[in-house]
Amino acid sequence: MARGSPMVCTRVLQRIDKLGGLLLVCLLGAFSLTSAFYLPGVAPTDYTRGDVLRPKVEALTSVRTQLPYEYYVLPFCDQGVNMLSQDALNLGEVLRGSRIYETPYVFEMGMNQNCKILCRKKYTQQEIEAYALMIEEDYRAHFLLDNLPIAMSVFHENEDGSTVKAYETGYPLGHVTRAGAMESFDPEMDQGEDPELWGATGQIVLFNHLRFTILYHEDPSRHGMRIVGFEVEPYSVEHSYVNQIDFDECFNAIAGDNMQCNLNTCSADEMVSLNSPPLLLDPKRESPTEVIWTYDVVFEPSPIRWSTRWDTYLQSADDAQVHWFSILNSFMIVVFLSGLIAMIMIRTLRRDFQRYEQQDYLEEGQEETGWKLVHGDVFRPPPMAGWLSVLVGTGVQLTFSIMFLMLFACFGFLSPANRGSLMQAMLFLFVFMGMIGGFTASRLFRTFKGNRWKSNSMWTATLFPGFVFAIFFVLNLFIWGQKSSGAVPFGTLVALMLMWVGISAPLVFLGSYFGFRKAPLEFPTRTNQIPRQVPVQPWFVNAYLNILVGGILPFGAVFVEVFYVLSSIWLHQFYYLFGFLFLVLLILLMTCAEITVVMCYFQLCCEDYNWWWRSFFTSGCCSIYLFLYSLYYANAKLQMARAVAGMMYCGYMLIVSTAFFLITGSFGFIACLIFVKQIYSAIKVD
Repeated sequence: MARGSPMVCTRVLQRIDKLGGLLLVCLLGAFSLTSAFYLPGVAPTDYTRGDVLRPKVEALTSVRTQLPYEYYVLPFCDQGVNMLSQDALNLGEVLRGSRIYETPYVFEMGMNQNCKILCRKKYTQQEIEAYALMIEEDYRAHFLLDNLPIAMSVFHENEDGSTVKAYETGYPLGHVTRAGAMESFDPEMDQGEDPELWGATGQIVLFNHLRFTILYHEDPSRHGMRIVGFEVEPYSVEHSYVNQIDFDECFNAIAGDNMQCNLNTCSADEMVSLNSPPLLLDPKRESPTEVIWTYDVVFEPSPIRWSTRWDTYLQSADDAQVHWFSILNSFMIVVFLSGLIAMIMIRTLRRDFQRYEQQDYLEEGQEETGWKLVHGDVFRPPPMAGWLSVLVGTGVQLTFSIMFLMLFACFGFLSPANRGSLMQAMLFLFVFMGMIGGFTASRLFRTFKGNRWKSNSMWTATLFPGFVFAIFFVLNLFIWGQKSSGAVPFGTLVALMLMWVGISAPLVFLGSYFGFRKAPLEFPTRTNQIPRQVPVQPWFVNAYLNILVGGILPFGAVFVEVFYVLSSIWLHQFYYLFGFLFLVLLILLMTCAEITVVMCYFQLCCEDYNWWWRSFFTSGCCSIYLFLYSLYYANAKLQMARAVAGMMYCGYMLIVSTAFFLITGSFGFIACLIFVKQIYSAIKVD
């Protein structure tokens, strides 16, 4: 005979109210956290007029190949550059393929200079072909000055007619004109719209003249100037000269200064004109091609303060307002659906408890039905319980890592000023959260009556990291074959292995040791020795159908944010809405918990007690939709120019989807375990 607990539904409702309050607090915090990007500890540098400034170069990147290259893989001017000297990089920068070198460009703070000659180069046919290939693949160069990346200015028009200035980081190496429809890289500076200028056929244009604009903010109380912007406008100019010029003597000299280094195309008093003939590259030309590299330097005062100089970079994403409203709309829809599901569950459970409370409910010869009937089998250990505990432990480890990563990002410790800090923090957090993963896996393993905790610990420490390392290593071989700087050096691979074997694995074993010493979880009902036969299930509780349906709602709650995250990663855009991302993560986890509990309840009502694995796969199934959406995104937004780029994309998205599967699956499993324990502890079985 069963006796119910009338306070169960009240306690569930109280917990839902508390969770709703937590989400409301997170929503309010998101609006404030998304605007905080100043990182304490990064001190500004004050310059005085005439101080020498030397920009540095980071890499050549392309959204069409996703393969970064060192800047000097192409024969740019390198006079006076120590090619053996590189800036020290953190682990995240190395994994991104960044290699920071000096450049021969020299600026003097506050002093405008026109038509400075950098060098003259005579390129062979093979070198011209290398330039042409990089230009056709839309490679962009990325300079750095005072820790600010170089950018091209773009302007977005608002609905009220006002314009907002934004940045596109880097500048293109050149431009390919098309026959018929001429493409433009910059609406304000388009040398490709004049067919008479370019010709009727497609031609390759090399940008050999750069106009640097350095924005500075001057505060009279400090008696110094601070750099708040680093802009560039690339030009293509076929320089010409009359007299013989010693270009070694003209290195970083202004054309025409002291009647030397005279160029016909520009001088100290005459800037490069858009009407100047462009420099066209002919990859089929066998004779050497002469290229003269020049640049201008313009300093402009700006009202932007140093603490807000990154705002223009962070406004570079298109449709920002659409992004904000979409996130808010998703939040309201998910909250509504969550409340609806919670109310259905509370009413249904209340009816079940009332039915079980009735002493005269069962007439003689009538059998019980519903989830109470499987009380003797519902806590029976599942098949392959060890593997389930390993997956749940790894998922918990990833969940804690992501949570702490979001908190650090929301408080500004992972700002864009610290390049590579996000990836580096993610790696270190996962390594040091190994103790939590090991503890969870081993305690769950003991609950399943397992006794080989050392083997369980080994698999927890190696399964997901080994899977990631195997894919990463294979992809790294293909990247290395492309001679890209994105190929991780052997020393870095050794460092990653030492982090895995020397820090992460011991922490997993330590957590497993303490987890196995803890008492196993206690269940409210005893398990029968003989398993109960599961009756034939209706079609609507089919395992595969429930798993596929269960992943739709969690993915629907986050797919808008997934679009912006993918754009940030693969289109090389800045992502800065970490407050909203943290909120979306909470919405995702809450939705996973609710949909898994609902599916589990339907399954138990049909007297199917095999809920362990299904609860993990129900919420984890949203990773399948994530991977499929990533393939759609690649087809719609990316134009892969090389097969290796497609391999990289699929490989890395497979890693991300697997981590997503473990996080959502483990959270849904834990929520379902708590739910099942709660409802079965509320009844008494004779």
